[in-house]
Amino acid sequence: MNVQAKIDIKHSTCPHDCPSACALDIEVIGGNTIGRVRGSKEQSYTAGVVCAKVARYAERIHHPERLMYPMRRTGPKGTGHFTRITWDEALDEIATKFDAAERDFGAESVFPYYYAGTMGLVMRDGINRLANVKKYSRFYSTICATIAWAGFAAGTGKVAGVDPREMAKSDLIVIWGTNPVSTQVNVMTHVSRARKERGTKLAVVDIYDNDTMKQADIKILLRPGTDGAFAAGVMHVLFRDNLVDRDYLAKYTDHSPEFEAHLAARTPQWASAICGVPAAEIEAFAHLVGENKRSYFRLGYGFTRSRNGAAQMHAALCVPTVTGAWQYEGGGAFFNNAAIWKFDKTLIEGLDVLDESVRRLDQSKIGRILTGDAEALHNGPPVKAMLIQNTNPMTVAPEQALVRQGFAREDLFVAVHEQFMTETAMMADIVLPATMFMEHDDLYYAGGNQHISVGAKLIDAPEECRSNHDVLQGIATRLGAKHRAFEMHPRDIIDETLQVSGRGGIEGLEADKWRDIQPDFRTSHYLDGFAHADGKFHFKADWSKVPMPNAGLMGAWDEMPSFPDHWAVIEQVDEAHPFRLATSPSRSFLNTSFNETPSSQAREGAPSVMMHPVDAAKLGIADGDAVTLGNTRGETTLTARIFDGLRRGVLIAESVHPNKAHIGGHGINMLTGGEAVAPYGGAAFHDNKVWVKKAS
Repeated sequence: MNVQAKIDIKHSTCPHDCPSACALDIEVIGGNTIGRVRGSKEQSYTAGVVCAKVARYAERIHHPERLMYPMRRTGPKGTGHFTRITWDEALDEIATKFDAAERDFGAESVFPYYYAGTMGLVMRDGINRLANVKKYSRFYSTICATIAWAGFAAGTGKVAGVDPREMAKSDLIVIWGTNPVSTQVNVMTHVSRARKERGTKLAVVDIYDNDTMKQADIKILLRPGTDGAFAAGVMHVLFRDNLVDRDYLAKYTDHSPEFEAHLAARTPQWASAICGVPAAEIEAFAHLVGENKRSYFRLGYGFTRSRNGAAQMHAALCVPTVTGAWQYEGGGAFFNNAAIWKFDKTLIEGLDVLDESVRRLDQSKIGRILTGDAEALHNGPPVKAMLIQNTNPMTVAPEQALVRQGFAREDLFVAVHEQFMTETAMMADIVLPATMFMEHDDLYYAGGNQHISVGAKLIDAPEECRSNHDVLQGIATRLGAKHRAFEMHPRDIIDETLQVSGRGGIEGLEADKWRDIQPDFRTSHYLDGFAHADGKFHFKADWSKVPMPNAGLMGAWDEMPSFPDHWAVIEQVDEAHPFRLATSPSRSFLNTSFNETPSSQAREGAPSVMMHPVDAAKLGIADGDAVTLGNTRGETTLTARIFDGLRRGVLIAESVHPNKAHIGGHGINMLTGGEAVAPYGGAAFHDNKVWVKKAS
């Protein structure tokens, strides 16, 4: 007799690095196997929809190539020669190496390095507690959102906006600088509702005809890094044709004759010459926005990948402000809800023992840090030992030539705690097997909506996999690093964090499944004033005083335009590098989190680069040809895709594929720079000048 295993439906939250943090209903089969994963229909933002890669999560969590036990390197770095060891042997060796580095070079020579492989607060941020207790080098996060945060906060005074569910009440939705069909599928749920119920128009502003733009009623195809010119041209028309709300401007903004005079010179013809959008399309878009006051601007993470991204975000944000769209339900703008959470992470991160004098090393400059760049090291000691969790810098970090050189150092000790043998794990001295989100407890919030939730442990981890918290406990014990959170269970840390943050306790939140903490309408729409001290929206940005967490002013911040404008600090093409390259997100990978999943691999195929047919013809390149892209930082070889959905001179390589998937083994981030972007740092992944040639 065949007995069918019992299927229970359990609840959790997607931990992966996207703004959705989807509420999930998960099949648990026979108590310890994951089946189908669905978006929860009960949660108003997820609304029953989840991306295909997470829907197939059973492929990932039960993957035959998951790491299952600790290993020590036995051959040269990067060759994949490891031997199995015990957890005690692994943790003893890590502690011994950390102590030796501290003894010989000082505590700052140890650099715990992490990022957003999980967005759970306990498992992602607990590594900072070890750094703070031991006075190790601290971590400054710059890869994801720093640039765009600065641009949004420069206008509003904080990073928060209109409830994204209000898109369903809009008459016009503008998706600008993001491709939610691939990266934030829930956005499209609310867009679809608005189109079905209200006949809402969808306008998409982006640099190529991606899967979101293919669904748009109005397509605005820009050259990369020229959003500010387009926005200024649009606002010129809005003022010229009296489509602005002057009463709103007087009450809620720092509008001035100086601002209006500035825009008077930014004609559609001027903007068109820079951004490539025909002047007639700029005029038509401006009238569409001006005549539909209930316009919702969903601004995305594309802004945070360009050298002028902060100024561009600010310029785009100014467009719905001059029309007064913020006053209306379904009107205004949204990027991220960072300002609404107000979690007290003292216990999680050990902020009670934080020493601000300890250096903060820039995540994006890991290649420079590991190759001894004095500026990147803040003129301090070299990094001699690392613990890496939740990230894969050997693939995703800029300046890959330097990253490779740095991780290849024989005098650098690296312990990597991972789920798969990533390209970073291949360079490690000790590799530790990690749990996945259904195998531990954690606390979540969403960047792109308004829900908090607990993701409870649903099944036991396989073999010898341990959680990030378990690993930190084990290392701390051996180092003599004392903090009460190292003695606590993750559920107790979550419970206390919720309570001190005024969010009740863990049992109440679990009973709710999730909690909606969206601020009220007036607060979300800034109807009682914006978050600057004067209560005004700032068209004139003071880049030296943007209210956001930072590590000090960086880059050419003093050259940034104060009013919305094109800032020509992007990597301009030249005779030797006639193309602009952007490495936009792919649909089935999320950075490198789903590189091992068979269905994701099948959909994405081999690494490729989109190229305009006229450009390809001039170079004698046909669809499917191997082509090499290069600049002063390095080269990569991949397959050409002839595609007319972009401007001439623009290349798009959807990423991030492993380095080893590229012809020759050098990935796309060989071409990206690590220079700090103004005003507070960041990496310009979509802002590269390159040459192209047919590969031999």
